[in-house]
Parts: sequence; structure tokens; C-alpha cells
Amino acid sequence: MDEQELIRRVQDGDEGAFGQIMGLYKDKIVNYLYQFSGDYQKAVELAQETFIRVYFKAGKYRPIAPLSSWIYTIASNLAKTECRRSRKMATVSLEDIPNNFSSGTYYEDPADPGLVRNLREALDALHPRYRVPVVLKDMEGFSQEEIARIIKRPVGTVKARISRGREQLRIKLEKARDGESFAAEKEVSEHGRA
Repeated sequence: MDEQELIRRVQDGDEGAFGQIMGLYKDKIVNYLYQFSGDYQKAVELAQETFIRVYFKAGKYRPIAPLSSWIYTIASNLAKTECRRSRKMATVSLEDIPNNFSSGTYYEDPADPGLVRNLREALDALHPRYRVPVVLKDMEGFSQEEIARIIKRPVGTVKARISRGREQLRIKLEKARDGESFAAEKEVSEHGRA
């Protein structure tokens, strides 16, 4: 059964069809949100909220775009809202927190030590305006046109943001390779240009 038929059945109240849609997209959405947030628990929570909204807003879906674009749009909007909310929360200095943990809590691939950690930190340091298109393009495999529909921006803007995001990632990863910190760049990227 195709996705358009599934969503039409969900609009008619068919919970089984909704279960099928969740089965098709649950892992993809959790992975996407994890790439965005860097926090697996937060990604699962946001994915649950995404599917709650898919279920309750199914009546508003119109088949002018693929179902996947609509679902990723919902997930992206929730992720951006969460990112804004977390920036508004009060921060605590790491020196104020007692360190009861041993060092080496990051997973390091023996073949390439620190690569996963460095990539995660570089991705986390990107402003969401760049992180969303880069993750959708390079990790989720969406075309630039699909990304434009998801984030509701012109294709030219999407191309520019992917290019700038990749360039910022390249710079951050080169600096990490040379042993520099992400802290200074993170401040710059959070106030980066559109």
C-alpha cells in the first residue's frame, strides 16, 4: 500500500495505517533528530511528539508533497523549537559540577580515535540554520528540493546553507585534528549569518 493511501486511511481514523506509517518512519526520524540534537533520549522524545502530531494533524495533510517531507517538516520544527528552548535555559559552569566520573566517557574508534566525538561536536557547534540542511542532505539523503520544502526556504537558500554548513564543519574538523577547541567557534556559529 502506498503512503498516500496510508495517510488517507489515517485521516479516516485507521490506527493500523498509522502504525504502518510509524513503522516506516520511526527509526529514520529518531536518527534524524539524534543527528540534530546529539541526545538520544531527547531524539526519542521529539520523535514521539512528531508522531503524535502526525496522528492528530493528519486531517491537515494535503498530498502536494511527499508524506516524508511533511513528517520531516514536523520533526524539524520540533527540533528547532527545542533548540531555542534549550538556549534560553540557564547554564551552569562545568567547574560548578562535581566530577564523579572517570575520564574517557566518549566512544573512540580504535582505527580513528576521536573521529566520532569530533564529528558530533562539530555538528553540535553548527547553528541550526546550517545543521538541519546538512543533516537532511548528507545523512538522510534528501535532495535540495525536498529540503527546501521541509524547511520552507528557496532552493538557493538551501544550497547556500548546505555549502556554508559543510565549510564550517570542515574548518571545525581541521581544528579538532590540530587539537583546538570547539568552544570559541560554537559562539561564532550560533550568531552566524543566514
